[in-house]
Amino acid sequence: MNTLRTQKLINQFESLNAESVDQLINLYADDAFFKDPFNEVYGHASIKHIFTHMFTQVNNPRFVISSVLENGNQACLSWEFLFEFKSSPHQGELIKGCTWFKFNEQDLIIEHRDYWDVAEELYEKLPLIGSLMRWLKKRAKH
Repeated sequence: MNTLRTQKLINQFESLNAESVDQLINLYADDAFFKDPFNEVYGHASIKHIFTHMFTQVNNPRFVISSVLENGNQACLSWEFLFEFKSSPHQGELIKGCTWFKFNEQDLIIEHRDYWDVAEELYEKLPLIGSLMRWLKKRAKH
């Protein structure tokens, strides 16, 4: 059973769209820390920029939360991120990962860390770099 705090977070991520980014940002403390494979930032404005930028980079971004672990002031959400590259609309893509959240006494997010394999989940899917990444992965196995 998810806590009310975590269920609210899940609902925000699964219904996230360009118009609801502010509602998501309201779940973060003013000085919250955010880190993913491409960004490491502090504060509402910087975190909001990451989410709004996502809507300019890809078509139809959507999160589906698949599992939740909670322990005190921390939660881990496993997710699937579905989207379409702007260069190839109508061809669905999928990235699997998880996010570790830490909350303060007011149940606001103070730390958000995304974990996912950029090489496998993203670079291998890109037209030019993808073939190089798949070749390197194959060579590393032998």
